[in-house]
Amino acid sequence: MCLLGLGNGAKIPDMEKQRRIFVYLAVLAGVLFVQWSVGRGAGEIFAGSLNASEDQQDTESIAVDPAPDVCAKQIAALIPCKDMIDDGLYQSIRRRTQEAMDRGATYMIYEIGTYGGLVKSGDDISKYFILEAGKDIRTVAYVTTEAISAGAMISVACQDIIMLENTTIGDCAPIIMGGELEGVEREKAESFIRAAFMRAAEANDYPAALLKSMVTRQLEIWQVKNKATGENEFFEKDFLPDDPNVYDIKNKRLVVKDDELLTLTASQAEKFGIARTVVEDLDGVLDFLAERDGVEFADEVIEFETLWSEEMVRKINSPAVMGVLVLLAMLGAYTELNTPGLGLPGAVAVICVIIIVGSKYLVGMANWVEVAVFCLGLVLLAVEIFVLPGFGVAGAAGIICIGAGLFGMLIKNPPDQVPWPTTEMDWTLLSQYFVAISIAFIAFLFSAYFLSKYLPKVEFLSGLTLSPAVKAAQIEHGVAATAPPESRKEGVSVGDAGVVTAPLRPIGSARFGDMVVDVVAEGQYLENGVEVEIIQIHGNRVVVKEKT
Repeated sequence: MCLLGLGNGAKIPDMEKQRRIFVYLAVLAGVLFVQWSVGRGAGEIFAGSLNASEDQQDTESIAVDPAPDVCAKQIAALIPCKDMIDDGLYQSIRRRTQEAMDRGATYMIYEIGTYGGLVKSGDDISKYFILEAGKDIRTVAYVTTEAISAGAMISVACQDIIMLENTTIGDCAPIIMGGELEGVEREKAESFIRAAFMRAAEANDYPAALLKSMVTRQLEIWQVKNKATGENEFFEKDFLPDDPNVYDIKNKRLVVKDDELLTLTASQAEKFGIARTVVEDLDGVLDFLAERDGVEFADEVIEFETLWSEEMVRKINSPAVMGVLVLLAMLGAYTELNTPGLGLPGAVAVICVIIIVGSKYLVGMANWVEVAVFCLGLVLLAVEIFVLPGFGVAGAAGIICIGAGLFGMLIKNPPDQVPWPTTEMDWTLLSQYFVAISIAFIAFLFSAYFLSKYLPKVEFLSGLTLSPAVKAAQIEHGVAATAPPESRKEGVSVGDAGVVTAPLRPIGSARFGDMVVDVVAEGQYLENGVEVEIIQIHGNRVVVKEKT
């Protein structure tokens, strides 16, 4: 098998450029953050790895163009379509198909091996096969293990289905996590999927009744022989023919009971006219197509594998991985705010946020509006934490923007539409993400409690978090009393000296005489007990620096 990528001088597709930029930016953000806080040594190590990865990718993406004698024959391209069907796979199929067509491929063999995935993504792939790719090339679904659920949907969207021996296809009934679809809800979901299967049956000449029975249980399908053509035809019970001169009604045969979902083995699929043939290997696929269509294929099949960046983005976008990233981002931010200086926890939080947002953007789940709202929320929250004392409008608005942006990224919608689930499948996917993020939040609460209570007691890890601030009542010089806000500027003045009572990072508190005042440090971290002096007072905002 010949593995080829982009030819000499070919341009990398826009989506692949975006994936690479996203990956490199995520790593680069962490490198810069670590270099700034802990020195240049670690950054140089990461930079070396980054350059090595880039060189390796460039090497893998360049291949020699086919020889002239190969180009004179029909070129077949093999495109594996395995594992979960999602938006990442849809984007990858479009890229690889276009790349294969640019290299002269006329037969596109999609190697199917999947138990299904997202119905929306399966429908997008199905429409692409029928409405776009199928107009320029011959599309062939080559089932090598199983084509179940959404896998069956994309298989029947191909002009031919060829199955490896002992493989299966079928069972595309909609399901929902954590419950059952009943009544109108089930019919609403099934009608959409049935329409997709009917579209494929009409476009590619598959038995419509059998395809419908892959989606809906309440169908009874009969096989009746057409006397005029000698071919077997399939009918739902309510649409059985009644003309004995045209159909052999007496010998009709029940093939699907009314409480079954149709799932076929390779031999059954061939017998019922869904699979064109059953083969032993890929060579058998090429031999069948060559004989049927009267063509000659090149000696080697061009194989277009998914890129490492595509696989990474697909895995990141799963609800489980998303929950882990959210957990790491929250733990990183929490640890950073309770740690002197800036370092690794903050870098981890920044990288996780970049990965979450970037991966959603690359698969079309997030548009620029949602990304902008999410980033605005982060900015407002940072202003509230590091600039403004206390917690007020900026912090609340920041949390709302972050929540709205994250919610929008979990639903695929155009920029000019409000992100809101419109189908049962959208609600299912949203609920999966909600469960994952909820679990991550609960895990964060337990982890934060553990860090604050036990980590300072572990000697070699105690430097990662701060110990609780010393209360004003424990200060040696007497009991401090916090004055009301309106008297704060009257009780202290520029030049007054005091002692830090709660760490300034940069917001905290300091005692001036018998008064404890909320203060902001001038761009530095100050621990308990450090002597400070007031350098500015703006209303209720008191700015201090370490006394020299």
